Amino acid sequence: MNFLTIGHRGIMGVEPENTLRSFVAAERAGLDVIELDLHLSKDGALVVMHDAEVDRTTDGSGPIADKTLAELRSLDAGRGEHIPLFEEVLDAVRAPLQAEIKDVAAAQALAEVMHRRDLVTRVEVLSFHDEALAEMSRLVPGVRTALVADHYGTDVVERATAVGAGTLVLNIRRLTLEVVEHAREADLRIIGWVVNTLGQLRLVRALELDGATTDYPEIKRTGRFTA
Repeated sequence: MNFLTIGHRGIMGVEPENTLRSFVAAERAGLDVIELDLHLSKDGALVVMHDAEVDRTTDGSGPIADKTLAELRSLDAGRGEHIPLFEEVLDAVRAPLQAEIKDVAAAQALAEVMHRRDLVTRVEVLSFHDEALAEMSRLVPGVRTALVADHYGTDVVERATAVGAGTLVLNIRRLTLEVVEHAREADLRIIGWVVNTLGQLRLVRALELDGATTDYPEIKRTGRFTA
């Protein structure tokens, strides 16, 4: 498999994160996969945003879960962009997606969309939450899942295999050769995040990871010369 370059929330180093503008720019830049984050609105809409609250990335304030879709749509998510629905992203770009479940309650809604639109081959489901991945595997047979981890040791491998995940998405600041070797023994793919510098890219290539999640499209071009 070729080394994958994954656009983090689109290309958040260039465009407002988790917006249609950012996703379209990531696809135009030639990134292999686009990563995004999912929450549920108060009225059950599957919306794309990283944080549980809207404060950091919009002109609003308060928890997503306390706002209706209409209230969320009224907010400016940067450069006049609105908070998108997951299905709007599906329509706006054709690239493969990594959909990260931030709120475990979003698993059911995501499963429904994946069934309705036949997304098993296009969408890989990510989460920090083991239970969300286990739920997705139950609801969508054949779904590809990945366990995301920030603070972890070699036990992250056992966590992934326990919920049927085929991939680890790991913070490169804590990544060790021991973890990589243990993951390979379990036949797990490994993606490193966040890879934004040449030094970080050299590290993940030296460790022979399967891909890198980045905020900047330049990493895609640079990656060709660091193998």
